[in-house]
Amino acid sequence: MALYSYKAINDQGKASKGLQDAANVVDLELRLKRIGLDLVHAREDEKKSTFGIKKIKRTDLITLFFNMDQLLRSGVPLLECLADLRDSMDDQQFREILASMVESIGNGRKLSQAMAEHPEAFDKIFISLTHAGEESGRLADVFKHLTDSLKWQDEMASQTKNMMIYPAFVGTVVIAITFFLMIYLVPQLVGFIKGMGQEIPFQTRLLLATSSVFVNYWYVMLSLPVVLFAIFKLSLAYNPGLQYHLDNLKLNIRPTGPILRKIILARFANTFAMMYGSGITILDCIANSRDLVNNQVIAKSLDQVAREIESGKNLTQSFQNTGVFPPLVIRMLKVGEATGQLDLALLNVSYFYDRDVKDSIKKVQVMIEPAMTVILGMLLGWVMLSVLSPIYDIISKVKM
Repeated sequence: MALYSYKAINDQGKASKGLQDAANVVDLELRLKRIGLDLVHAREDEKKSTFGIKKIKRTDLITLFFNMDQLLRSGVPLLECLADLRDSMDDQQFREILASMVESIGNGRKLSQAMAEHPEAFDKIFISLTHAGEESGRLADVFKHLTDSLKWQDEMASQTKNMMIYPAFVGTVVIAITFFLMIYLVPQLVGFIKGMGQEIPFQTRLLLATSSVFVNYWYVMLSLPVVLFAIFKLSLAYNPGLQYHLDNLKLNIRPTGPILRKIILARFANTFAMMYGSGITILDCIANSRDLVNNQVIAKSLDQVAREIESGKNLTQSFQNTGVFPPLVIRMLKVGEATGQLDLALLNVSYFYDRDVKDSIKKVQVMIEPAMTVILGMLLGWVMLSVLSPIYDIISKVKM
């Protein structure tokens, strides 16, 4: 199939553009007809790449898997489920993906194979779980697990964002106030302070020197973070090994490191339990989870676990030998192996860490607020002290 760039209009005459796989232009026109669009013109994309195709939002995936679960349990055939969802989705790109899946399944492919054609929407874990559900006849249960997992991930992402919003806002305010004081307020006081004819105290000279740097080199100070960030990104690109050390730092720096470690382990345990409960082998669970953790330190540990299991060691011993996974994870793995309920044991790990992350985020937020207040107070106090010190010296000499 070729990748076509097209322009089409709907029944109301509203134009839309997009990319769609099709055998030819006639096939493209038929595919667009199925989603209520009339083709205006199209051209084949010679690069045949997915550049510019946006990632499907997590909320749309939750809607898809939730409705698939409900429709399948109600006895609606799979093809009709997808066709109904195709017609009800608001996102144009997702509608095109579902239309392509309906076409693929209609041509005899399995659902997991149709999903594999669209990596911008479905990752390896979704495809593996769907394939396991097809083989076991528990596709509705898989969709329920996926819905619950995506909702949990969405909640965790929301909590992480909430943790960062306040310090980012307060930090921006502190920086803005600093620039205002150093560029506008302090320069207006320079003449007044120097006109006193008194010896200027050290803290006042330091304030004036700092203000002079801000006034004369403000463009350097504004561009420096951007330049440093660009250098950092280039360093990561040319030295891939640097990412491992960065990921290790992320896991150990306080106070955010322990929280990040718990978030990663909670997501790993949740996904591992979901895959294992769906009938996927342990080695495949580990391989799929490797890309999910998005941290080279944890990923390297999972590679070591896979190698040790392949060499004949049991699961608990393999995880313990890495030295990365905390005692709670090891203990639950041991219990799960002993009872034959590894998925339930890992879900308990996910539950404990989920609760712990929520408490930790609240504690960090409580710590950040007074810390930012103290920093702002120290900055304002330094300015006031530096300005008032010469005035106080004059008043003291007048009294004498």
